[in-house]
Amino acid sequence: MSQDLEKLKEWIGRRETDVDYVTIPAVHRLAATLDRDDPMPKAGDPLPIGWHSILFPRVVRHSQLGADGHPKRGDFLPPVPLPRRMFAGKRIAIHAELKVGDEVRRESDIKEVAVKRGRTGEMVFVTVKTDILSPRGLAVTEEQDIVYRGAADPKAPPPAPQPAPSRAVWSRAVTPDPVMLFRYSALTFNGHRIHYDYRYVSEVEGYPDLIMNGGLTTLLVFELARAHAASPLKHLSSRNVRPMFVNRPFTVCGEPAAEGRTAKLWVLDHEGALALNAEAEFA
Repeated sequence: MSQDLEKLKEWIGRRETDVDYVTIPAVHRLAATLDRDDPMPKAGDPLPIGWHSILFPRVVRHSQLGADGHPKRGDFLPPVPLPRRMFAGKRIAIHAELKVGDEVRRESDIKEVAVKRGRTGEMVFVTVKTDILSPRGLAVTEEQDIVYRGAADPKAPPPAPQPAPSRAVWSRAVTPDPVMLFRYSALTFNGHRIHYDYRYVSEVEGYPDLIMNGGLTTLLVFELARAHAASPLKHLSSRNVRPMFVNRPFTVCGEPAAEGRTAKLWVLDHEGALALNAEAEFA
């Protein structure tokens, strides 16, 4: 298996491009999903920072989907022969704002394919670097880490919880329900069954319930910073360290540095364990 996984490094350097549009309906629907009472967006309005996550969903024919609801592997992403796939983290740099009505272009490259061995066996980390360009030039650079794991071992003990990195100055409690996950998955055209198919996620992937979408968790971190920070967020580095599940409350937290230019951001699950850890820089 290790030799087969090493061959996946041949995918490093592959490129994919796409075009999308920042539309009024999509922005309005995301605001509703986030339970925001925003006015109807109009052309020319700035897109809130972090909301680019609803752009550029992977669109393939239904017959080209895998058993987990994702596009079958081996087109742009490498054909990793491990059954479980999860969002692991990202690094985002905001260069300029996107606006409602923009035609935007995505340029994505496979930057790294790393084979590692963890507590539960072999894992493959795939890093995808993406530039998003508006008609005015480069707007967002994002590196996203995707982790592939082997089948779940029902006898394996859960990972030890990690404590919060600091004391919260900003905080927001959230209880995700299946409707929230479904609406965000619909907005992002995300067919991954771990977010809506209880029988699949429990019987096939071995999790206790539907899994909170990692992209949505990261977006809620953006929203906390947007609500409290004095300046717009310019860079965010986040790492998902523990899955969270529906109907279990979690807390999005933040502590700004004294000078106000940086902040620690994190998410605690229903047990108070660290689920996401992030560092932020502001303009």
